Amino acid sequence: MKVDVLLGLQWGDEGKGKVVDVLTPRYDVVARFQGGPNAGHTLEFEGQKYVLRSIPSGIFQGDKVNIIGNGVVLDPALFKAEAEALEASGHPLKERLHISKKAHLIMPTHRILDAAYEAAKGDAKVGTTGKGIGPTYTDKVSRNGLRVGDILNNFEEKYAAAKARHEKILKSLNYSYDITELEKQWMEGIEYLRQFPLVDSEHEVNRLLKEGKSVLCEGAQGTMLDVDFGSYPFVTSSNTICAGACTGLGLGPNKIGEVYGIMKAYCTRVGSGPFPTELFDETGKTIRDLGHEYGAVTGRERRCGWVDLVALRYAIMVNGVTQLILMKSDVLDGFDTVKACVAYKVNGEEIDYFPYDITEGVEPVYVELPGWKTDMTKMTSEDEFPEEFNAYIAFLEEQLETPIKIVSVGPDRAQTIERYTEAE
Repeated sequence: MKVDVLLGLQWGDEGKGKVVDVLTPRYDVVARFQGGPNAGHTLEFEGQKYVLRSIPSGIFQGDKVNIIGNGVVLDPALFKAEAEALEASGHPLKERLHISKKAHLIMPTHRILDAAYEAAKGDAKVGTTGKGIGPTYTDKVSRNGLRVGDILNNFEEKYAAAKARHEKILKSLNYSYDITELEKQWMEGIEYLRQFPLVDSEHEVNRLLKEGKSVLCEGAQGTMLDVDFGSYPFVTSSNTICAGACTGLGLGPNKIGEVYGIMKAYCTRVGSGPFPTELFDETGKTIRDLGHEYGAVTGRERRCGWVDLVALRYAIMVNGVTQLILMKSDVLDGFDTVKACVAYKVNGEEIDYFPYDITEGVEPVYVELPGWKTDMTKMTSEDEFPEEFNAYIAFLEEQLETPIKIVSVGPDRAQTIERYTEAE
């Protein structure tokens, strides 16, 4: 058996949570491989809305194994709040969710350091979520991290040493703070964490594969936020691309099967950083309002723009995407025309590839297509798609050289249409 990987191709918020929930019935195991509680996956079904931050989106399917992999960073306090809310709504977790001992812990002082570093940067701040993600991954790479497995042995001593090191840094930054309440909630989260199966997830995932179980790897954020291949330095602190599934779960590259790439019919971004197709006009505001483009975790307004095919071609390349999933096409239902960026103009020269730096001097080159002017939210089959929308899909597939296999026409699980090629 091979694992399939599902990940975002833009700047995050593409709708990964809903798609995982739709695909989960086909898999035995759903595993998160990177990121932390800065990622909010929103799912809607049966009149209920759920936001998952650290817990895999397969948790709503009762017979599935859900794994938080070693590549994830976990805040025990936020995890406890998230898990208890799910349990209160009738979704038992303790028999469904396994947590890697090698996942790193976000400490209270990591969150304070996050705020202190952002404050020190002033106008050059990255626009983090303030959840302590960056400082935690920094400790991981510098070999100073605290891991989930550490709570099983000499934990108090290890925690005190890590906290003291952080306090020394905060003192040098002259940053004032009160850790009392944060630390209290965090320690309660540690005790709660002890109730879950803490596993060697790399052994577990490979054992499940060997037993013939099907595994879906769930990514967080998006490709353009990857620490190596995104719009650096305005990126997250982990590898959000397909290769991150290998390092974040302990899988060999030969274990990767299908790679599902999720994209919106337009584009959004949260926080600071370059965004070539961003719209500052009424159209951008309309897309934001119709698409309810506000962060699931932060509540921040998302910046909105037309779809960027230059960045998408790049994302498809570095991920080895085999199938595309098109989200939020219904948001564009009312537009007379829609635009797609097919190239960039940089210093007067037109290029069709994603360059080293897009921070300034990048002008999008657009193609304009007729809108479909049809409410698609009630459609249940691709046979109902208007001609103009079919033309839009065909244009995207030609430009991206990858088939669009699933189309979302609304936020609910049921508003998902699978497309079939003639060969199928």
